[in-house]
Amino acid sequence: MRTESGSVPPASKGGRRPTVDAGGTPDRGRWSSGKKTEVVLRVLRGEHIDPVSRQIGVTAHRIARWRDEFLAGGQAALRTREADLRDELSARLKAKIGDLTMDNELLREKIRHLEAGLPPGLRRSRR
Repeated sequence: MRTESGSVPPASKGGRRPTVDAGGTPDRGRWSSGKKTEVVLRVLRGEHIDPVSRQIGVTAHRIARWRDEFLAGGQAALRTREADLRDELSARLKAKIGDLTMDNELLREKIRHLEAGLPPGLRRSRR
C-alpha cells in the first residue's frame, strides 16, 4: 500500500508493513483454501501461470505449488475412499465370520452334552 506521495507507509505500532511486489501491488498474505482453489482451477482450465501470478500478486512458484498440492490431495482422496469401502466390507465380513464361528461352537457344545446324556441347558463348572 502506498501513500499519496508514492512511498510505502511505515509499519503500525507492533505491526508489519504490507509486503509489496515489484509492480507495487500489495501481497495479500494468507489465502483461504477457497481462493487458492479458484486460482488453481483457473490454471488447470488453461490460463498461463505468469499472467495469473501478475494479476493476483502471488509468485508463479507459489501458484505452481498450490496446483501440485491440490492435485496430490485429490489423488489421496480418491485412494482413501476406495480403501475405506474395502475396509468397511472387510469389517462386516469379519463380524459375520465371528458370528458363524460362535454359532458353530455353541452347536458343538450342545452335541457334546447330548452325546453325554446331559440336558442341553446344563453346563459343567470350569473350576
